[in-house]
Amino acid sequence: MTARNELRLLPWSGPEGKPCYLSTDDRTGYMSRLADNIEAAQLGTAAELLEQASEALNDQDADPEEVQRLAKELTGALRDVLRVATSRGHLLAVSEPHCI
Repeated sequence: MTARNELRLLPWSGPEGKPCYLSTDDRTGYMSRLADNIEAAQLGTAAELLEQASEALNDQDADPEEVQRLAKELTGALRDVLRVATSRGHLLAVSEPHCI
């Protein structure tokens, strides 16, 4: 999933929140597939949380503690989605240009 000699930003952090990278040209390798699966799970979780947030914001009787918990979960999901977008955007930027 990386262009030749490019590193892929992985969808998880290392110690102390530092980014993790993968160096491989094998898009079907174990680590590439693991990263793809985790990205898909993170995007799915974000979509589910967005739906829950929409419902909670439309519910005038929503429990404030539940709304606060949801906001914290949304913050984490947004962080994950931003990492996925950054990784995929970088991959698009470094891939070879295609002729139209």
